[in-house]
Amino acid sequence: MDTIHYEQHGNLAFVTLNRPDSMNAFNYDMLAELGQVVEAIRINPDIRVVIFTGAGEKAFSVGADLKERKTLTEQHVKRNIFKIGEVFTTIENLPQPTIAMMNGFAFGGGMELALACDFRIIADDTLLGLTETSLAIIPGAGGTQRLPRLIGESKAMELILTARRLKPAEALAYGLVTKVAPRAELVDVTAQFADMMLANGPIALQQAKFAIKNGMNADLQTGLNIERKAYELTIPTEDRVEALMAFSEKRKPVFKGK
Repeated sequence: MDTIHYEQHGNLAFVTLNRPDSMNAFNYDMLAELGQVVEAIRINPDIRVVIFTGAGEKAFSVGADLKERKTLTEQHVKRNIFKIGEVFTTIENLPQPTIAMMNGFAFGGGMELALACDFRIIADDTLLGLTETSLAIIPGAGGTQRLPRLIGESKAMELILTARRLKPAEALAYGLVTKVAPRAELVDVTAQFADMMLANGPIALQQAKFAIKNGMNADLQTGLNIERKAYELTIPTEDRVEALMAFSEKRKPVFKGK
């Protein structure tokens, strides 16, 4: 059985972690397959938004496969840590907007995958957290870096050092997730959120994401320069002309990503 299930519906890609019997825990094969799928998405011009989720109803992902981890040498543990960090960074750097549709438990590396996405939408009956310190390790796939950038140093320190498992309402209050949805409505709420982005110019989406992410790690003046250059890339596009025509003709634009 493939450890990653991939589907594309129109301009929307679905990437499903497909080890439900293991709560979608990451073993090395799954990480390698996820990396291949994400790389294919990165270069596919037809994909405009990406949704990551987990198979089954119990877990988005509970992180590293601890059964596999027990059998590994220290060198192989280092290999896995490098691989998961590499893959999650590739996900973070995807040009397309990304959504983690969190349909169940998200702990450790599962939570770190969600943090590598641009948005997190969670079912209202599950738990999440960076729980690694309870296993005498630390978040090793970006958690110690992405979480404080998202919610601030003090709150991130609290959550990582206590290994707390948060309910969705708590996660929303911390700024950790974008939306909380009733389980029965999770797919619809996520699809509606994706549709709001799919209605917009795909090149503009990518350039806005690029400007925000790169500008956040720079001083203001450098960020403004990044923004201007990103804007300039949208000027010669067919989509920009189409938007102006649609406005004047009082109709919805039909964007082609050109």
